[in-house]
Amino acid sequence: MLNKNYFNWSVSKTQELPINSLKLWEIISQRSNLEFFHPFCEKNPITSWDNTKHKDEVHYYNGLIFKRNIIKWMDGDGYDLLIGKNNGAKSFVSWRIINNEVGSILSITIYPYLFNKNLKLINYIPFYIIVKPSLTLYLNSIMKGILFYIKTGQKVEKNQFGNHIWFSKK
Repeated sequence: MLNKNYFNWSVSKTQELPINSLKLWEIISQRSNLEFFHPFCEKNPITSWDNTKHKDEVHYYNGLIFKRNIIKWMDGDGYDLLIGKNNGAKSFVSWRIINNEVGSILSITIYPYLFNKNLKLINYIPFYIIVKPSLTLYLNSIMKGILFYIKTGQKVEKNQFGNHIWFSKK
């Protein structure tokens, strides 16, 4: 099965959040959760969301549709998933919650498929010049969206923290 060991590199973002880990888990584990805090997600319809299977779709504002299949669900702690086009290459993504003294910490790590397999020497420059900066902006916007949703209780707007060349239109 595809896992993080299949890839050469990852892109991560960690954010301290002003709520306890239980409340954070409620936010990131609810059905269609991306609709509340993901600024590039137009909708997040569920394919299956029960005790044994968690699958959904991410409909981005630029028309791109990715399927998400959660392959490891850890109640209260996070999950691992595969994401990509229906019959296309998949990226591995890990969401983790850590409790701390003042609230909680959320970490999202993406192991993207693009320029990230096989020959490191050939893929190094495109990964670090194209993929990593783009996914860093992407993760920064998602974390800003989660923080906004936690503080206000309101859904984020389209491109609220700026647009993204891969996932949204202006």
